[in-house]
Amino acid sequence: MSGTRTIIGPFNRVEGDLEVDVAVHEGVVTDARVNSPLFRGFEQILQGKDPRDALVYTPRICGICSVAQSVAAAMAIADAQKIEVADNGRLSTNMVLATENLADHLTHFYLFFMPDFARDYYRGEAWFAPIEARFKAQRGSAAPVMLQARAAFLNITGILAGKWPHSLSIQPGGSSRAVESQERVRLLALLGQFRQFLQNVLFGDTLENVSALDSREALYVWAETHADSDFGRFLHLADSLGLHTLGRATDRFLSYGAYNNGDQHLFVRGVFDGSSRALDPNAISEDISHSWMHGLTTQSHPFDGDTRPSADTDDGYSWCKAPRLSGRVMETGAIARQVVHGHPLIRDLVAQQGGNVESRIVARLLELALVVPEMENWARDLKPRQAFCYHADLPKDADGAGLTEAARGSLGHWLRIRNGRIHNYQIIAPTTWNFSPRDEKGNPGALEQALVGTPVEENDAQRVKVQHVVRSFDPCMVCTVH
Repeated sequence: MSGTRTIIGPFNRVEGDLEVDVAVHEGVVTDARVNSPLFRGFEQILQGKDPRDALVYTPRICGICSVAQSVAAAMAIADAQKIEVADNGRLSTNMVLATENLADHLTHFYLFFMPDFARDYYRGEAWFAPIEARFKAQRGSAAPVMLQARAAFLNITGILAGKWPHSLSIQPGGSSRAVESQERVRLLALLGQFRQFLQNVLFGDTLENVSALDSREALYVWAETHADSDFGRFLHLADSLGLHTLGRATDRFLSYGAYNNGDQHLFVRGVFDGSSRALDPNAISEDISHSWMHGLTTQSHPFDGDTRPSADTDDGYSWCKAPRLSGRVMETGAIARQVVHGHPLIRDLVAQQGGNVESRIVARLLELALVVPEMENWARDLKPRQAFCYHADLPKDADGAGLTEAARGSLGHWLRIRNGRIHNYQIIAPTTWNFSPRDEKGNPGALEQALVGTPVEENDAQRVKVQHVVRSFDPCMVCTVH
């Protein structure tokens, strides 16, 4: 079969370095290989250190999702300590993590994803002029308004964690930053301000009405009456371009469960592959057969994992490992959280067309409507002058895992303590799942599968539709090869 191969990258508006090698035959992608070309080495840095040092080092893996790294590290240490988490600390941690995740959803939509539709490639579309005026990179009218709302919203992290990014307040037993009564009032005011931005600008409707949408048909009926909202604008061009036909991957979804509500999560933990089932964390493994890594090429659990870079491996083409669940490729992210949780809108979108460009963006924006009301409840539930953090001694020898949800999906930290020091520390980030290379059986990763079938036109030097698929996953490559 004749065809051409093209390397696309480095990508702009991506956190870190990314290259995608695609084979094109008769105008469509027939094969893809995803390369994370920058190795960093945080797992090596942590070896031999005090386990509590992970609370300082791991947030610096990334400036976008540093809180998620803090939460996973704190959970791993807490699991090793078998420590109870103070209720106030749990609520505060939920709020700080949700603030980061929702701010990330906004940043992705307004600054990373939508500017691609303001390119000259789409100038002939009927919807182009208003989209260009609204979302053109650096010149569109939407970004300044969003950035102002986002900056005000991030003050929540200032109150609860001191600063963002690289906050240090999140601890194994809760939060080191207690909240006073007047600060709780300030938190509610900031949430109210953010709610108004979402309702007036992004949705043009109440968060509760958006959360209640229960099918693709209901979504597009809603879009007809909310065409002047930014969500409505996206849905109009998504329908026009058939974004629901682009970027279908495994249709197997993974979520570690988001936002601890005591005995359960706000969004449940589990797996969905046509039906719901429980997650077995012991079934998680990492494969390095196609990674630039030295060691056993057979799959191993992260507790037993090894990260030793080697650029001389024969079959390697990425610094990214290949995580698998029971040997299977999984997709993670907001779409996975909502389909695993069972939200009827996302379940219907996936049932009709699987995971795709449209459904991934809808899921991220839906989470803004779902989570802000919960944040208002968490703020009201804070109890000033009661404990925010409990403490416990570090064991000399123990294992601990921290599984949480970042904006982009499932994030796991696995910690092994020996003689009071970090003996092994392994991290699997959301983009490690989604942008993994092939495994020992030759199974492509989620993005590699999602790119197959993507149209590539001869007059499209930028491979715009390929970029839509890539950006729908919102890659964070610095987390991938931490």
